[in-house]
Amino acid sequence: MLKQISPSIRFSNQQEEMQLDVIHGYLKRSYWAKDIPKDLVQKSIDNSMCFAAFDGRRQIAFARVITDKASFAYLADVFVLEPYRGRGISKQLMSEILKEPELQGLRRFMLCTADAHDLYRQFGFSVASSPQNLMAIHQPDIYAGISA
Repeated sequence: MLKQISPSIRFSNQQEEMQLDVIHGYLKRSYWAKDIPKDLVQKSIDNSMCFAAFDGRRQIAFARVITDKASFAYLADVFVLEPYRGRGISKQLMSEILKEPELQGLRRFMLCTADAHDLYRQFGFSVASSPQNLMAIHQPDIYAGISA
């Protein structure tokens, strides 16, 4: 059974509430955006639909969706700060994202994960049925040597 989410935890998709220092602090240590410069994190926030969880005024979780709001969306940069894991916050965050009115009726909603398949399966995501059709330019070390 999941631990109860504290009554002080709230969710928001208001861009002005996103806390750049918290988001950058996590992402620059993550396996998918290691060493990402702060200005690129800000640019990614500015050009995405962002969702977050807060404990009081402290941001404790984040996710962003890159989308045309018509047929396609890509979920990225999802995290819950370590002290808040195991409380169901990631599930609630996913629920908030998937009920967002501007993300309804999309033909394709994608994401990439190395370690959270079980979480995303609960929300209808599955391994691509035709992975041979997917292509990518992947530059995992692109931020190495760029000052944060």
